[in-house]
Amino acid sequence: MTSGETLVDRHDALLVDLDGVVYRGPHAVGYAIDALRAARGAGVSLAFVTNNAARPPGAVAEHLRELGLEVADSDVVTSAEAAAREVAARVAPGSTVLAVGGPGVAEALRARGFEVVERAERDPAAVVMGFGPDVSWRDLAEASYAVAGGALFVATNTDTSIPTARGIAPGNGTLVGAVAMATGCVPLVAGKPFAPLVVESVERVHAQRPLVVGDRLDTDIAAGVRNGIPSLLVMTGVTDVAAVLDAEPGERPTYLAADLRGLSAVAAAVPVVSLGAASGRAHDDGLTALRHACARSWASSDAGEVPPVGRDERSRLAAAVASALL
Repeated sequence: MTSGETLVDRHDALLVDLDGVVYRGPHAVGYAIDALRAARGAGVSLAFVTNNAARPPGAVAEHLRELGLEVADSDVVTSAEAAAREVAARVAPGSTVLAVGGPGVAEALRARGFEVVERAERDPAAVVMGFGPDVSWRDLAEASYAVAGGALFVATNTDTSIPTARGIAPGNGTLVGAVAMATGCVPLVAGKPFAPLVVESVERVHAQRPLVVGDRLDTDIAAGVRNGIPSLLVMTGVTDVAAVLDAEPGERPTYLAADLRGLSAVAAAVPVVSLGAASGRAHDDGLTALRHACARSWASSDAGEVPPVGRDERSRLAAAVASALL
């Protein structure tokens, strides 16, 4: 790391999650739009990478444009697109595929030349399940009948929850889990943390030095770890202080920031695991204490020791994060 270097300086592309990072429901997350504009102005490519397959890329891009970003439809990469890619690699062209979820699932499949159906009687070669707020028991039943009959079972993602404007709601993983339990079949998963969506995103922006940016440890950050890509965790979504302090090795972010302003902050560009030997080196941006606490907690956990961050310190760190988000 060069002294004074930021994450925007270090990477040529950002693979940015959406829910809880750029927006919550119809509203932008604080500072997100200005931070992404600045990154693009510095020459960094942006891929908006979402496990939420409910909406087609064009609808997501229009939402981002309404929030003030200049975004092409192709800048949005959805788990539905990655799922359709996986189906195309495994079944015959033009096959029937049963789609469960929002319109983004069916659109991605049609773009690959598949005939989309809604009932198992059509003998689909595959079932693709993605999130949709109107998915019903009947939809899950049709998916179960088709999977039990031998159809390829593909999930766009298995997120157990999704952040909304009203709070945390059940995600696609709860729907997929119902079909998996009913049939005893384990789906192929296209979305984060697995490779298909990451590969699709990297190829889309021709990235050489990508950075995964997200708010979830089990999807965004794990995707970086699994695929050998550095990651930035922002504290604007579902992950709280306790979760990041107790993160398992496969879900630990390289970098940590309160929000997307961390992309241009010198402090945020210091890897968390380096802080044990670099105490005091970074400029304080309000999250330095949490970064140091994570370094201590992770080292203790890996050594089989009791994590050194007690309840009082965790409370102080949570207050520091809340203050940094103002």
